[in-house]
Amino acid sequence: MSVQFTRLAAATATMALVAGPAAAHTGSATVVGFVSGFLHPIGGLDHVLAMVAVGMLAALIGGRALWLVPASFLGAMVIGSALGFSLPFVELGIVASVVVLGTVVALAPRMPVSVAMALAAGFGMFHGYAHGAEMPAAASAVLYGLGFVTATAILHLIGVGAGVASERLAQGAGRAALRLGGGAVAALGLALLVV
Repeated sequence: MSVQFTRLAAATATMALVAGPAAAHTGSATVVGFVSGFLHPIGGLDHVLAMVAVGMLAALIGGRALWLVPASFLGAMVIGSALGFSLPFVELGIVASVVVLGTVVALAPRMPVSVAMALAAGFGMFHGYAHGAEMPAAASAVLYGLGFVTATAILHLIGVGAGVASERLAQGAGRAALRLGGGAVAALGLALLVV
């Protein structure tokens, strides 16, 4: 394995271990604005796993999917947070995003970019609604939004980076490592359902 891939994997694992399961929805209003928005997606294992999996899926498809799939998630997430309508089963939708996205990466089906974009956007709505619903009352909506969009983009980049780095491994081992990572994401998602 390359040193860069090892560092990226260590950073991702550290983020996943530090985050508490489904703990991104604390409702705490002690920190407001950009920092509060930034911390929301990285404060829960459910968000971290789904957002990294979006990047992994983008890397698995490659080409223009590298930016279109994460952009679809980000765009739908912003819309979901701004709409303010009550999405049914938001938490279940968030955990489902972890399981489904991880499974898709693990199975690595040939998927058109448009299908991956629709999948990412659909789950992005649930994550966005959760971010918007948990915005502290004293927070600036613009700064809070910039915070969670920035954190989400970073998590997508981690997934893309892990996927691209794994593709550079010799003799198909990289693709297998990426698929194994997808399986791990799906398994952790299933664990979140019972926690």
